[in-house]
Amino acid sequence: MDLKELTAFQTIIEEGNFSKAALKLNYAQSTITNQIQRLERELGIQLFKRGWDAELTDAGRIFAAEIDKLIQHWNYVSEQAKALQREEIGTLSAGGLESLTERVLPNSLRRFREHKPNVSCHFIIGNTDSLSRAVLQNQLDFAICGEPADPSSFRFEPLYNEKISFIAANNHPLAEKSGILFKELLGYPLIVGGKTCLYYLRLSKHFSHYTETPFLYSVSQISAIPGFVKQMSSLGAVLDSTPLPSSVKKINVELKDSSIPVGILQSRNNEYISSSKNLLMQFIKEELVSSNEKNTP
Repeated sequence: MDLKELTAFQTIIEEGNFSKAALKLNYAQSTITNQIQRLERELGIQLFKRGWDAELTDAGRIFAAEIDKLIQHWNYVSEQAKALQREEIGTLSAGGLESLTERVLPNSLRRFREHKPNVSCHFIIGNTDSLSRAVLQNQLDFAICGEPADPSSFRFEPLYNEKISFIAANNHPLAEKSGILFKELLGYPLIVGGKTCLYYLRLSKHFSHYTETPFLYSVSQISAIPGFVKQMSSLGAVLDSTPLPSSVKKINVELKDSSIPVGILQSRNNEYISSSKNLLMQFIKEELVSSNEKNTP
């Protein structure tokens, strides 16, 4: 029994006779007849009474009642088999924060390739806003980022916490000061990430507590902010993991609620997790743990 035979049987029922079914399927009528004869031999029953019109036998009516379910099941099994095949030769698309591009994703990809050499991986780097939209639109299989403001459409597994840090050039008035209050930053120009960055939204919440707000410059690439701070002798807001040149340093600012959870973000609509996807996520988790241990004093 194969799908062509089941489809031929279903089409004969829908069209009313063999010739119309053959025309719809673009087959010769003899092909349709042969398919039904093979199906009857395989089932061991007669499906149609012999004649011009496709009149079902009693056994044929029982089989006809289940034909839609049989075809649906056949298609389901076929898709599952294809999905299994794709786990060895398919493509994965993952998103990540900029801070992961040097210390986590390259090692994860190297390890993944050792196990799945024929599965292609594509990494998209962005912030939580852009990555979460890509996950929701099925452009990414998953992303390592923060939790979106509206988490209802996602599954989020926290892995670690990023912290907001403030930086200054070594010659800045606040560079050597300890115990800096957040409100002391308001009198200086501040270079921050793009307005859709999760930490920008967190900073905006803090700014809203004061009547005075700092003059802001925005740079969409957070790793570039230290370079601007160095040249402008200004302050910058970055993530704690952002590499700094020797001429720029972190300043000790008292800031409550500076942690931002980062984890694996997936769409709730995508419940099937292939072994390839699961393996890549596992390697990323392990590399994150290893990286955080190295950075812990």
